[in-house]
Amino acid sequence: MRLKILYHGNCFDGCASAALFARFFTEREGSRLESVRYFPVHHQPGDPFPKDAFDADVNACVDFRYSTSPALHWWFDHHASAFPTPADRAAFERDTTGRKFWDPAAPSCTGFIARTLAGRLAWRADDLADLVRWADVIDSARFESPAVAVRLEEPALRIMTLLEATKDPLLPTRIIEAMQHRPLAEIAAEPWFTAPLAPVLERHRGAVEIIRRAARVEHGVVVVDLADSGIESANKFIAYDLFPQAAYTVVITRDPKRAKVSVGSNPWARPARPHDISKICERYGGGGHAVVGAVSVAPDRVDEARRIAAEIARTLRSEPPAR
Repeated sequence: MRLKILYHGNCFDGCASAALFARFFTEREGSRLESVRYFPVHHQPGDPFPKDAFDADVNACVDFRYSTSPALHWWFDHHASAFPTPADRAAFERDTTGRKFWDPAAPSCTGFIARTLAGRLAWRADDLADLVRWADVIDSARFESPAVAVRLEEPALRIMTLLEATKDPLLPTRIIEAMQHRPLAEIAAEPWFTAPLAPVLERHRGAVEIIRRAARVEHGVVVVDLADSGIESANKFIAYDLFPQAAYTVVITRDPKRAKVSVGSNPWARPARPHDISKICERYGGGGHAVVGAVSVAPDRVDEARRIAAEIARTLRSEPPAR
């Protein structure tokens, strides 16, 4: 039996979800399981699943949108925008396999998987409690302060940072495999981890200064255009550390695969944030959660990304309509 796990790429929660499910399935199937492959998927224009996405004996997808493919056997997600169309949502609701699960209120997909497997299949991995806890903290931004998320002193945050930045196709798989049995601090101390992390941390420190200079703040919304800065991804909490009174951030970045508009709400802002970011991003073909989301377009359409960012920023500066 061959297992393939598709997971949200360059994402701590995506990798942790893949690790947790792999641990479960390996223990469940034992010697019947011949191999496990990990395949990252990313939100992008069009169908994010390649034609050969579900080509194993058992295919699982975690922390990513739903597919109606009959070859998808297991699915876990917690994104509010998990279903690209109403037909996809209807197909999920008709599913009777008992192997596809969705909870948009879950802080992380990793935690959702852990609770679901414990409750429905009586399977637990108590030694991975720290992994689950950090996935909940990171994906729901439950840090004590933005400074904690920017200083990157915790092993989990260093793993998050390297996963978000790496272009090495083999490194995420190595981290996923290590996550299944090893403490996060032990992983973060490995030479194969610290060597590629060092230049990423150096770029992170430089990004703080670039964002400080590039950010524009208006009526509680921070807009940062990094499309021409050479920074392909940046720590999403830097703006809240620099501008603690801001309620929202809108950040434009570009890499070889896409131009991206990342939208976030300040977890430390009071009063509570009134806008549902996932619904705003869905207007432009994106999605996410109520408090964070993104829109992606082709990398040569930066002007369109900037137009979308400007429109989203205007929306966030306004009061949402009464419900």
